[in-house]
Formats: sequence, C-alpha cells, structure tokens
Amino acid sequence: MVQTKKWVSLLMVLTIVGVLFAGCSGGANEAQPQQGNADKKTEGNEGSAPVTEGVIKATDLSQNPPGATNRKDNIVVGMTSPKGVFNPLFWQTTYDLYVVRTVFDSFLQVKADGTYENSLAEKVDVSPDGLKYTFHLKPGVKYSDGTPVTVKDYAFVLKVLHDPNYDGESDILSFKIKGGKEYHDGKANDISGIKVIDDNTVEVTVTEATAYTKDYLGEQYFMPEAYYGKGFKKGNLDSIKALNNKPIGSGQYMLKSFSPGQQVVLEANPNYFKGAPKVKSVIFKTTTEETNLSMLQTGETDMDNITVTEDNVEELKALGFLDVNIMPTNGYGYIAFNHKEKKFQDPKVRQALTIGLNRKEIVQGVYGPYANVINIPQSTESWSYTDEGINKYEFDTAKAKALLDEAGWKVGADGIREKDGEKLTINFSATADNPVVEALLPIMSNNYKELGIKLTSETLDFNAIMDKKDTGKFDMFFAAWGLTPDPDTTTFITNGAQNDIGYSNKKVDELTLAGKHELDQEKRKQIYKQLYQELNKDLPTIFMYQRRDMWPVNGRVSGLEITPYKDFEFTLHNAQIAQ
Repeated sequence: MVQTKKWVSLLMVLTIVGVLFAGCSGGANEAQPQQGNADKKTEGNEGSAPVTEGVIKATDLSQNPPGATNRKDNIVVGMTSPKGVFNPLFWQTTYDLYVVRTVFDSFLQVKADGTYENSLAEKVDVSPDGLKYTFHLKPGVKYSDGTPVTVKDYAFVLKVLHDPNYDGESDILSFKIKGGKEYHDGKANDISGIKVIDDNTVEVTVTEATAYTKDYLGEQYFMPEAYYGKGFKKGNLDSIKALNNKPIGSGQYMLKSFSPGQQVVLEANPNYFKGAPKVKSVIFKTTTEETNLSMLQTGETDMDNITVTEDNVEELKALGFLDVNIMPTNGYGYIAFNHKEKKFQDPKVRQALTIGLNRKEIVQGVYGPYANVINIPQSTESWSYTDEGINKYEFDTAKAKALLDEAGWKVGADGIREKDGEKLTINFSATADNPVVEALLPIMSNNYKELGIKLTSETLDFNAIMDKKDTGKFDMFFAAWGLTPDPDTTTFITNGAQNDIGYSNKKVDELTLAGKHELDQEKRKQIYKQLYQELNKDLPTIFMYQRRDMWPVNGRVSGLEITPYKDFEFTLHNAQIAQ
C-alpha cells in the first residue's frame, strides 16, 4: 500500500468488509509465524464442534450441476462488482485489485506464507547498507499485445507515482527514493535514484533503508510506457486515468470486456511468461449476499467468498461438489469516525462509543464461532500481533455514560446529550444487503439511544460508501481492511495516503515511522506493540472483529492456492478444469 490493504465489502463483508482498499502495507521479506486462535478447530476434532479453519473437501462430484459441468473452458468467480478502475496506480477496491493482479505482473509476488518470491525478476541485488536495489528482469517477457517488457516501463511507473498530482493510494515518497521528492516538488526534471542500466536492469537508490523497501519496490506493477505514457505530461494524469478500464499488462489474462454491475471477462494471455493459462477464460461475475450461495448451488459460479456462518458451512458441505476453504482473514472489520468532526476529536467520546456498543453480540450474531472481537488493527496471523496491555473495552453502558459526562456531553430535556448548544447526533453510513450491517444497526441504535445519542442511518451500495469516504461527507461508516504481511501502513499516520478519516496522533506517527525503519524483526515487534497499545488507547476507529474467510471452490477446479496472505488470482494460470 503503500500498504496494500484491501478494502472489502462483503467480500467485504467480507469486506465490507472493506472499505477499502488493499492497503499497501508491506510485507517484510520474513517468515510470518502464525498466532494461535483459542477457538481453532480442525476436522480431526471429535464431537459436534464446527470446523473453523481448514479445507472441507468435496465428497461427491457427481452432484455437480450442469450449470458448472457444461462449462469446459472457463472459470466463473463470484464477487462484488468492481468499480472499473483496473489500473495499478489508481485502483481502490479489492475487486478492482483482483483484476489488476490478473492483468499485470511485478518483479516480486507474495507467497502463501506471506514472504515474497521472484516473479518478473530473475534476481534482485541489495547493497549491504540496504540503500541500493538492482532488479534484473527475466529476458523475453512480453505484454499481452506482443510488445516487449523492459525496465523502462517500471521506471515510468515510479515516475508517475512521484507526480505532484498523483492521487492514488501509494505513498512512494515515504520510501525515500533518491531525488524523488525533488522531482515531486518541481526542483528536478528526473529522479536521480532511478537508473536504467539496460532494458533488463534497473537500479533504485534510496536515502533511508526500511524493512519493507525491497518488497514495496518489487510489488510495483509494470505498465507499458508506449501505451500509458502517450499523452502523459508531468502534472496531468488524465491520459493515464482515461485507460483505467482498458488495461494492458504482462499478466496471466487480458481484459476482454467489462459490464458494470454484471461481469468482467478475461481471456488467457498467450504471451504469459510462465506459460499460457490452461483455462481459456475467467469471468468475475457480480453476486450479492442474496445471490452468491444460490449461484454456487446452480453452478452459475465456480467459487465465491461466502460469509462464514454455521448455517452456510453446513449448506455448502451438503452440496457435496465443493471444496470449502476456511481460513483466518488477514484483515479486520471496523467502524470509522470522521475526525474532522469536532464531536469525534475527544478520545473519551470515541471510547464511550466503543464501550457503549455491544460488539460481541453483533459479531457472534453474524459469524458465531467464525470471528473474534478485536481491539487493535492487526490480524492474529501477524508476527506483530499483541494482546499485551490491550484494553478489551467490554460492553458497559454505565461506563460509557460516565465517559460522555466527563467529555461534557450532558443529557438534555429531550433525552439527547448536548454540549455547547450542539446535539449529539450521528449519521451512520453502511452498505445495503450486508448481514453485518443488518445485525449491527438495531443493536447500535438501541445501545446509543440508551447513551443519549440520536442515531440516524443510511444504507448505500459499496461504491457509494467509497465515494462518501473520498469526499469526507460522513460521520461514521462500517467497513473493513484487508492487510498485507507487513504491518507498515499509512492508515493512521497524519496525512497518510490511506488515512481517509482525518486522524492525527504524534505518538502514532513516531512509532509508525520507527517500525518502518527498524530492520530487526524482534525490535520491530516491540515497536509495534507500543503502537498497538497507543491505538488501542486512542481508538481512531471502533475495532470490530477478525473473522474467517470462506472460499467454496467447485471440486472440478484445481490448481488454485488460497491463504490468508495469498488471494486466488495469483495462481489462476495454474487452474485446471476436470473434464
């Protein structure tokens, strides 16, 4: 993402579970030891305890419906509709990112365990001081249109990211490429730290070493300058954005068509450097919480991200023809505050709104044993996770009322709290047809009414929520972040590229930078413990839950790899369909 965090919605509600984006956090090139979950169950457990992690294999492929078996040369993936921003520089939602990762490729790619391996890179040389990175491109790689891939295209992408008018999610300036800020500020015509040695070799020099620099630089997608740079002039990115829904990359598949709200059709790239994909086409088909399970049942889709509940797990198992993948989500659900609103600038108010909300009831009501209430913005899967010194903010109406009293919000004659002539009213924005929202709204309404808060709510589609976030026209909204392996993020730093809520805390800024620049993982762990303790105390958002992801995949499809760190699209070229 600059953190590659992912905003999600029911996929996200899975994500929305996400507003969001995939954050560009990074992933330090280190193994990620998993943290244990107290409620983890496996298929070997006796009794009636549910399987909360693992793969429940298909038991009877003869039950596969004709809707699936009649498709011999394509895979259909159900998901929330992308916005159509299929551009590595400007994507916002997880669903657009799925397309980006399928159409484009980069020097490095994440592995199942969260570490990184070479993709387009033949090798990467790093200087002993961690300030110079030499990337060597594999020879003979071509874009889907047949033109050669060169590192000049990579250098072009880095230059656009440094453009003074760049307004995407990347925060490349924080990685301190030599001469980058001078170029951004108009004091130089080129970026001195980017040196193209030849068509297959590029050298990038930075002024500060960080734990994530190599992986961040290696994750930038190649975009053909001959195509994207035709009308490009420094300070004007309109010509590049005009191609958002007409992508050309060197990845596994090529975009054939996009029908907003319906589907994205992708065709195999015959020039793909790892070998042409075995499946001719892949379709990302729009589904909703109301339709996704039935479309799997009829074979209209081969896989989807289904909300993991005991009922859904049992229904999917009973079909017999699905491999049901259940795993910890590398992300979390939350409720955002607009910190530009004066009423949310007092931490006592934020603490009251957290303690006064029965998060456990909401989370268990939706996910049962498949989610846990959280109190820090990090997955239990991360090496940086901690529960030491963390306030659990157990539901306590009396304590919440006391905090609001201390903050100066007194109950008025009409039962609504007020301060300095202002009523404590909150407009809550949430996605429609979302089971988390359906469980959350009535509980939030009752809980906050008891506190003396007037709550109004609006339900919108996911993209409309994203628009409100972008314009800052909200009080509170529900969403979720998908995280990358490295804990570095700009989500909570002052004016961070992914800080969409106006939050600012000097100590958080200092600890975030310290964690980014410390190269020793054990020392980083201590820094992030302090950071999470501070965020837990200051509560920039209401941290809600870490849930499990559930990806049912038709048993006739093999070759896909799905883990908390690695989404399905990375291995689409390996997918096969049993005939």
